[in-house]
Amino acid sequence: ENIGQLLERVLTEISDTMEADGALIYLAENDGFHLHGVTESVSRALSPRFVRFGHTIEKLCSDAGHALRLRVMPPDHEDLRNGHLDFRSVVNDDTREVYAVAAHHLPPFMSFIAVPVWFGGQIIALIEVGWKTVHPLSSDDTRLLDSISNYLSVQLVGALSAMRTQRRAELRELSVDIRNRLLAAANTEGKSAFELLPEIMQEIAEALDAVVFPVGWCEVSGKKVVHPTKGSVFELPADLGEDSTKEEEAQVVAVAPESELSEALHALGQPCVGAALLAGKLEGACRTWLFLREYGSEPMSDIDLELLNRVAVSVRAIVAGAEESQQNKRISQALMTGMKNELQHVDGIDAQGIYSSATAEAFVGGDFYSLVRLSGRRACIIMGDVSGKGIEAASVSSAVKTALSAYAWEGIGPARMVANLNEFLLGFSRVETFATLFVGVVDLAKGVLTYCSAGHPPAALVRAATGEAQLLDVQSGVVGAFQDMTYKNGYVELHKDDILFLYTDGTTEARSPEGAFFGETGLRDMVMSEVPRGFEGLLDRFLATLDSYTGRRLEDDVAMVALRFSGLLS
Repeated sequence: ENIGQLLERVLTEISDTMEADGALIYLAENDGFHLHGVTESVSRALSPRFVRFGHTIEKLCSDAGHALRLRVMPPDHEDLRNGHLDFRSVVNDDTREVYAVAAHHLPPFMSFIAVPVWFGGQIIALIEVGWKTVHPLSSDDTRLLDSISNYLSVQLVGALSAMRTQRRAELRELSVDIRNRLLAAANTEGKSAFELLPEIMQEIAEALDAVVFPVGWCEVSGKKVVHPTKGSVFELPADLGEDSTKEEEAQVVAVAPESELSEALHALGQPCVGAALLAGKLEGACRTWLFLREYGSEPMSDIDLELLNRVAVSVRAIVAGAEESQQNKRISQALMTGMKNELQHVDGIDAQGIYSSATAEAFVGGDFYSLVRLSGRRACIIMGDVSGKGIEAASVSSAVKTALSAYAWEGIGPARMVANLNEFLLGFSRVETFATLFVGVVDLAKGVLTYCSAGHPPAALVRAATGEAQLLDVQSGVVGAFQDMTYKNGYVELHKDDILFLYTDGTTEARSPEGAFFGETGLRDMVMSEVPRGFEGLLDRFLATLDSYTGRRLEDDVAMVALRFSGLLS
């Protein structure tokens, strides 16, 4: 039996004992008295769902300190003639005093006993037991009901606490479900997180016993407009009261009774009590939803507002994040089209290249390579690793490749190419970005490789004649970090079928599940064991070795290139 059923059973027993037509119970919360139970006999009658503290009946009971016998007077002829039924005259049968009570605060009875339930000197609940027609009430009735209320007080304190706990748990579960659905939509194909918002907002409205109104922007009038579920769009009649300095943040603003916006909405005949959820700018426009209840209804409780705040934060973070991710994906795809790693065909050079991303969702990163065919049986091999991840690193990588390819065609040496690039990079990026590079010019006619290794892991040259691996160890500093850097060339003779192996630091810095680095020792062992097995599929075998060592969990991107100089004389 839940709390609602328990309260209904208690009210039914009280109503039957008093031979009344029905009973209602209001429980005190932070902002006033909320209707939490009615007998079946009056469940379809129009009863006030919320009464603010200090409003008439509760105040009368508080002042008297006990239950009151009250009777609603029929409207007089003048009130009927003028249609003035906003207030009704209520007689206190104990004192014969007459009070003007707002009609929307009255229960659906002509005679009723208002019974305060006290705990710790405060009214924690108000029970109204009544009759639909005028009914004689005795002081014995009030004393009996006061006795019952004293008995119920402790139980009602526990019930109130349990109800709040239950309500908070239900709404928290809803917020978690909404967050999970938004995350799933943001990370899978199909309906996007943004497209889910209308049905999610409708679910929230139902959970809050409210109606949801999307708020948009009218380009013609330049003002906010409300889109009701029924009827015509209308201009938002008053400010929401949001913090205008936090347009890009999630906000929840209560629409309290008697606030300017509430009264303006009421004047338009619209629901007018609730809260606004502002999610900031999504999909190019500020997104706001109003969750409203009818006039006289209970305001949003602190628990209701908690739900809206949690949902607002989730919507803002997930939908905006998905939007940014989609934008980055489109930019990445465009960059990838423009900066594909390419090994041009060069007569006399057999080339392989491979790239493996540390993250499955990555489209582009900072590792890159390129083989450029030049005139006079020459070629330029480029490999680089730009610091950082994502769009920034990819855009710098694209610029570096383009610049180096242009420098290569100018016929200048690798060290000069890298020096020119250093000056270019220092003015290119708005953030601190640097790169490691290997730039080599192969002269097949002379059998010479001229190279500049700028902070890059040393390339390995495997001699076909002996099977020995030689590290190209002439090193210079990184590119794009400092002005006036000095870069130098290294030179090495090439012979037929020698293999040049280039790689980025993700190779040597790969870790085993136990945390041990693959390192230069692992690299040398891999090269010495796999090269004798043939050039075909060499890099695939290298990558398989890395996958086996790391348990297929690379922590950094890996790029590798192998060049076999088959067009040289023996």
